[in-house]
Amino acid sequence: MMKLRMVLAALLMAAFAMNAGAQTYTNEYSKELVKLANKWAKKGEWRNGFVKASPAEQVNLVEFYLQYQKNPQEWKALFKWLQTNDLLAVPGGRIPIEGTDLTVSVEDSENWCSEQDLANGKGSESHERKIDFMYVVKGTEGFAKIDHDSAKDKTGYMAEKDRHEYEFDAAKLQRFESVPGTFVLMFPCDWHIAKVKTKADSQKLRVLVIKVNYKL
Repeated sequence: MMKLRMVLAALLMAAFAMNAGAQTYTNEYSKELVKLANKWAKKGEWRNGFVKASPAEQVNLVEFYLQYQKNPQEWKALFKWLQTNDLLAVPGGRIPIEGTDLTVSVEDSENWCSEQDLANGKGSESHERKIDFMYVVKGTEGFAKIDHDSAKDKTGYMAEKDRHEYEFDAAKLQRFESVPGTFVLMFPCDWHIAKVKTKADSQKLRVLVIKVNYKL
């Protein structure tokens, strides 16, 4: 009996240690819904002829699936525009997508957020009314997702900017990069930092940013 108690205690301590070291970077869903969303994304009905890129590994596919079902016409128009335009040749600036209230911001920019900036808590954001669609067509963009469990909302919701900003632990960021051939989606549950400096020789990039309406 004593030995059994010791084994159970050890298992509980191990489970506690695993949970203590875990981070949460986006919303979590049932296995069934995750499986459904993964199958939907892989099948590609959302593409509407768009073959230039696929979702980055870090994209929340359940949110993508749910938002697409609620707003298919807007997503179809977005992907059609991306497929039918030369994304390296279109002029920089803001370009409306015909038949929608969507605007493509074509940014010839560069990564700016350094390791020191991250340590100082710069660059964080999330939104409530909009989804950030970000598609790099030249160069490499660095990203980071913020751990929900250790971060703190430092501004509250700033409605005029549709923005929250956070105090966060830079050591617990989920870091990744986006290159041509992938796109990134940041939903309200994705607290994030964009344009994080990478190890690439050049930090210059061309990225298309589209603010997609988030449907409740």
